[in-house]
Amino acid sequence: MLRFVPILDYRQYRQIENEGGVFSFTGEIESISGQTLWVRGKDLTIPVSLKNTQSWLLPKFEREQTPDAPEKINWDRVSTLSEGIKVFIGGSIAMQNNRQSFISTKEKPLMVILYDCPDADLPSGIIRAARTRNEYWNYFTPVSLIIGALSLIIIAASFLNRPAFRLTAISALAAVFVPILPIIPPGLLFTILYRRMTWHSRNLRAYWDLARFGFLPDSSGNLAKRYAVKAYTLEAFAWFLMLTGIVINIIFIFMVLSLFQVITF
Repeated sequence: MLRFVPILDYRQYRQIENEGGVFSFTGEIESISGQTLWVRGKDLTIPVSLKNTQSWLLPKFEREQTPDAPEKINWDRVSTLSEGIKVFIGGSIAMQNNRQSFISTKEKPLMVILYDCPDADLPSGIIRAARTRNEYWNYFTPVSLIIGALSLIIIAASFLNRPAFRLTAISALAAVFVPILPIIPPGLLFTILYRRMTWHSRNLRAYWDLARFGFLPDSSGNLAKRYAVKAYTLEAFAWFLMLTGIVINIIFIFMVLSLFQVITF
């Protein structure tokens, strides 16, 4: 782990000469020249090659909050950031353009994290942010919803006028509502409780990680285990509530469609 590698300072920099090594370094953006990022620390300014480097932006957060997941950004996005932004760098140092520089290799990819929090809160903030949120909506959701709904409507329309396949038509129409089952009444209340509990579970998982890595005082040695048990228990109950809400909505939709069938026929 990068938090266990030596922290690069001016003395370390003078000693490594042509040997290189793996180090971590924190500082502020001084300037950007092409694909080279110059980072200024307390007593040292060092170049960082952004070629083949993955850069991450850690959202701003308060000490007691669990940050949002870090945002992956390209090096050209880094060039638009203003000077003075804090940077954490971890990885290999090697000779490049007659100067020791941080570079990314296939064996040891370079990590560059831009952040806006006290340096003391950075390690715990990164660990907590690594617990990404359990989101129902993503970039592919709208397209998949539209394609799936249209396909099911076509199937239902094809069998609607055939009495022998009436159940098939009803099932296809009911399936159209499956993606939105968690966000419609009467099961919406269970979804709200589910999201609230998974949010708490995510926080507990983050504290579990902090306890495992030694960032939280643990006199008994069981703190990580207790957080793990609480997180798993809360998450299991949250999923139970979500499934309960979905089942209630399915029953409700079938009742409405059955009533519609009785009235129509």
